Amino acid sequence: SVLIGLLAVCVAALIALRTGRATDFFLVQLVSNAASGLAWMVSIVVRWPLLGVLVGAVLGQRGRWRRDPALLRAYARGSWVWVATYLLRLAVFVPLWLGGQVVALVVARVALTWPLVAAALAVSWLVIRRSLPAGHPGLRHPVVLSERDDVPAK
Repeated sequence: SVLIGLLAVCVAALIALRTGRATDFFLVQLVSNAASGLAWMVSIVVRWPLLGVLVGAVLGQRGRWRRDPALLRAYARGSWVWVATYLLRLAVFVPLWLGGQVVALVVARVALTWPLVAAALAVSWLVIRRSLPAGHPGLRHPVVLSERDDVPAK
């Protein structure tokens, strides 16, 4: 993660040096936010919400969570929170970049990085919890229906 961050900073610096505009240092971040937001949206549309993929991997469930309609729906709703973070960043960064406001971009970058990630974690957790029906056993225990009779499998 640190090496990828360092590489991104080096590429951003090279872009700024090449163009001669300090604001172009933020082009890599603009493109990565747009690509990330698009990836999260596509994951929801194709019914593999990235939040479910990440949480499922952490919990060792592989794709089992996808066979639980309530969990699939909850992860999709929670993933929209993350889409919103990328769109918010773009809504703030693009006008500042177009206006050539380097200092404002630095401040916005700091404000919309870790604090926004922490808020997205909390909000997506709440969205998931509220999206699950009463009596659902939770993230660790997907309710997988048997294909034969629509009865929870054991």
